[in-house]
Order: sequence, then C-alpha cells, then structure tokens
Amino acid sequence: MKVPASDADILLFKKILILNPGRGINRSDNPRVYEKNCYYREYLELNSHQTSSVYYETQGILLQLLSRFMTDPEDPDKNAEPIPQKVVDTISYIQMNLHAPLTIAFLAQRANQHVDYFSRQFLQHTGERPLTYIQTKRIERAQYLIATTNLPYAEIASQTGFDNLSHFSRVFKKITQLTPGTYRKKNRH
Repeated sequence: MKVPASDADILLFKKILILNPGRGINRSDNPRVYEKNCYYREYLELNSHQTSSVYYETQGILLQLLSRFMTDPEDPDKNAEPIPQKVVDTISYIQMNLHAPLTIAFLAQRANQHVDYFSRQFLQHTGERPLTYIQTKRIERAQYLIATTNLPYAEIASQTGFDNLSHFSRVFKKITQLTPGTYRKKNRH
C-alpha cells in the first residue's frame, strides 16, 4: 500500500503534470467535492483535445508509477494475502473523516471487531498501527493545505482533526521533520 517515492517517481509526476495541465484537484481538498462526475467529464473533455503522443506518454508514465506497487511473483514474501474488506472500509472512512475525532475503539466498533483484533488486522495489512496511520493521513492532508492555501495553521489543525495548534505542530514536526511554517516556506510556488 505504500512505496517510498524515488527521485525518478518525483520526476515522472512532474512530467505528467506538465503533459496534462488543468487536471489538478485545486478546487478543494475534500474528496466529496473533487470526486464528482462534472469534474470527470471536464477531464474527459481535456483528454479529447490531447495529441496521441501526449496520450501514450501519459499512459506510459502511469504504468511506470503503478508498477511500483505490483508484487514480484518471484519474491514469496511480497505475495501478501488480500486486505480484508473491513480494513479497506476503515481506510476509506479515515480518509473521508480526517476532521472528525477518530479513536481506535470507535473504528473497531464500526468494523464490529474487538479493539485488539482490529488493531492487529490493521497493522498486518497496512504495516502501520491505526493511530499512526490516522496521524500520517492527517499530516498529509495538512501538507496539502499548507502548500495550496493561505489558511492559518490553527484552521488547518482544526480541519485535519487536531484539538489544538500545539499538538498539530508536534505531530507535524515528528512526521515531516519540519515545522508547519518551514514546510510552507519550502513549498510555496
């Protein structure tokens, strides 16, 4: 589910953005807003004006990026069992509710599982403990907001489910090794 980005991956992402202008999710950071049919139709319209060479180069880049997530049949350690639906559903729920209070007990109850069993299953199939996963996803969303908006840090903390700015700043620095202010300075265009 996670693969560290290599320098080549970053270059491929930059290239795909250059080849395909106007396809960002800058209208909102909320998946309920940007995952709408009207935006898909808009992107399909943009695709219809694409040259064949850009289309095939884009497809090639996407395949290269996707291949990084494929398991190698020669390596038996990489052939993991499928992720249970309850874990997949929990991951989706977390992504859509980063702003809400999320506890392991609540997520386990939602999955109709004992807290310990839920935590073991989550760790086994994601490689992370539920709380670590939640904090990582919250900070990823915060990074997006810091880089793409001028929202105050307290508002970003609130929108990403942190009770206060101090806690947000500590977790942000722990995960990114940067303060929110330093991150904003480094990632403003």
